[in-house]
Amino acid sequence: MSAALVLVLASIFGYLLGSIPFGLLLTRAAGGPDVRTIGSGNIGATNVLRTGRKGLAAATLLCDMLKGAMAVLAAAHVAGAEAALLAGLGAFLGHLFPVWLKFKGGKGVATYIGVLLGLAWPAALIFCAIWLGVAAVSRYSSLAALIASALTPATLWLLGQPGIAALFLLLSALLWIMHRANIGRLLKGSEGKIGAKSTS
Repeated sequence: MSAALVLVLASIFGYLLGSIPFGLLLTRAAGGPDVRTIGSGNIGATNVLRTGRKGLAAATLLCDMLKGAMAVLAAAHVAGAEAALLAGLGAFLGHLFPVWLKFKGGKGVATYIGVLLGLAWPAALIFCAIWLGVAAVSRYSSLAALIASALTPATLWLLGQPGIAALFLLLSALLWIMHRANIGRLLKGSEGKIGAKSTS
């Protein structure tokens, strides 16, 4: 099998794994509503939390992280570091644009963390520390994710991981694009805070 084909297969594997809509599947399995019909219509953990089921939201967060981590770890084990990078990109794109849901997925924070965990776990810990710090001060989950993701490429570069840093420069840009509505609300002062009821 050619090296190019291996990389293509790693990308496809990552995409298919990342496209599993755990938020939707778990809420349905628990007898809850279609998560796409409530709140923001997003399939991620934040919107699952709006069902009032904290356990389901936590499970969604964990599963969305694990699919990112598993994609890169499996690809690295089978085909090496370059394949792991492409599998990570595929997993992130799969979560954002799942083929099963007409390419309408989540915003990617949990899967972003999972990919980061699989590729460079110290950077993932730094991401989480920054997220917790910003969230504690501002009470804005979206702002915490935006700031932590903006700092991640630089963190990776300082940790001596330029290749992974380049990947996360792209992932961070995509994450910001997916949060464009949140950015607009933050600028207007209308973004919902952690613990407050929100429908967006």
